Amino acid sequence: MLIRARLNGTPMLVHAVHAMARARAVALVVVVAPPAEVEAVRSLLDEHPPPPSVELLVVPGGATRQESVRRGLAALPDDIAVVLVHDAARPLVPVDTVDAVAAAVRAGAPAVVPAVPVTDTVKQIAAPAADGSPEPVVATPDRSLLRAVQTPQGFDRATLVEAHTKLAAEDITDDAGMVERLGVPVVLVPGHEEAFKVTRPLDLVLAEAVLARRRRNDGF
Repeated sequence: MLIRARLNGTPMLVHAVHAMARARAVALVVVVAPPAEVEAVRSLLDEHPPPPSVELLVVPGGATRQESVRRGLAALPDDIAVVLVHDAARPLVPVDTVDAVAAAVRAGAPAVVPAVPVTDTVKQIAAPAADGSPEPVVATPDRSLLRAVQTPQGFDRATLVEAHTKLAAEDITDDAGMVERLGVPVVLVPGHEEAFKVTRPLDLVLAEAVLARRRRNDGF
């Protein structure tokens, strides 16, 4: 669980919450936690609170990521018009990236995603091989036209609510993908190499190195 993984001795979830809370555009952080861990998450964040200017709510999530996002949306006050959906597995997203996403939504984009260029050559196959056998290549996409997306993804609240309402029965794990299904345009803004997803042991090593560099250069 992300609540237990630690970076520099601090749970990764705390780093993710603080990364969002430090952004100038953020006034409220809603943490959607597994129902059985809501109280543990609240206690953890009481021990590591965000800045006093940022309100914090912890609400129980659902059985799927979609349902959890819907529950987070339902917890928002009525006057919130811009929503950022962030993945706690990206604990080191820089403040400037968060603010850039929010600014693009406020400038009129209904859905905004930070993204970075794809540096590896990508091969397309017809279907994955379940038995581990060789997979025939059917195409090599032009990587100059490809982007690897990150979070937070930003949305006009009404647009995101409409997507979750109309597509509630479908299994779609990406909020921007849901908005695309509505025919609503999604735009990209530059992401950052430090907003990588921490899912493997090697990612934890890299995240520790980023934190060590930040402590030397920035003091945190």
